[in-house]
Amino acid sequence: MVVFIRLRGSKKLLSSVEATRNDVESLIKQPHSYAPPKSLAGKVDIQMKLINGWPVYAVSPPGVIIKKSALYAHGGAWIHEISPLHWELIAKLTVAAQTQFIVPIYPLAPAGTAQTVVTAIADLAADLIHKCGSGNVTLMGDSAGGTIALCAAMLLRDRGLPAIRNIILISPALDLHLDNPLIDQVGPVDPFLAKPGLQYAAELWRGELSLNDPMVSPMFGELKGLAPITLFSSTSDILNPDARAFVKKAKAAGFPVNYHEAPEMIHVYPLLPMPEAKEPLKIMEDLLRR
Repeated sequence: MVVFIRLRGSKKLLSSVEATRNDVESLIKQPHSYAPPKSLAGKVDIQMKLINGWPVYAVSPPGVIIKKSALYAHGGAWIHEISPLHWELIAKLTVAAQTQFIVPIYPLAPAGTAQTVVTAIADLAADLIHKCGSGNVTLMGDSAGGTIALCAAMLLRDRGLPAIRNIILISPALDLHLDNPLIDQVGPVDPFLAKPGLQYAAELWRGELSLNDPMVSPMFGELKGLAPITLFSSTSDILNPDARAFVKKAKAAGFPVNYHEAPEMIHVYPLLPMPEAKEPLKIMEDLLRR
């Protein structure tokens, strides 16, 4: 899988500010499709409607009326569209956990920024809370989507809404400064991410907000009043040092995080078609089902 990721060139696109800027400009001119892959037909029921101009998908188990919902914010460094890997994960969990997934196709940076996107994601989650009850709602996300999910949960808490069922984060970006000195030690073994391009993307994403703002970097937000957090990270991921720092901060605040760290695994490994993804998938299924 490491060889495959390197051959895809994902890290190369983040290896420098220039490479990432060119990637962003290319994606603006020729956006990638966000539509669910045709391979999901028959496996899950999929409906789409526009909400405030965003395509928002509802993915449900076939022929089943359910009350539990999970809102999933996809990753992609805030500049890349949802991918087939995201859709496959969502479909698997939809069926295994008998949970409806709400999947917003949010505007990417620089058109979409933390202020506008996190606020709108929180609005969607608030609507789910009103429809399903807070105890039946989970917020999920991977990578940049994990950032969005946690920031939205904090915003819901600040609005006075009751805590939701779960917050599930897969390899989230927690401090968008990316200045943890341990990141540079992990960098050479990470086949997926590179700091220069990720920092450039974070600058686009933050818009007019500071990198210290909890709507941008959830590391700086308060944890009191949030739902239980389950966090998956892996040691060959430059986001891992901040995941460890976040868990340490949470513990010091008396807010234990259900933390799962996979040695020598790579960024967002639970999404990848590899045997090591089975355990985190089972944990997520149990969290959603029980």
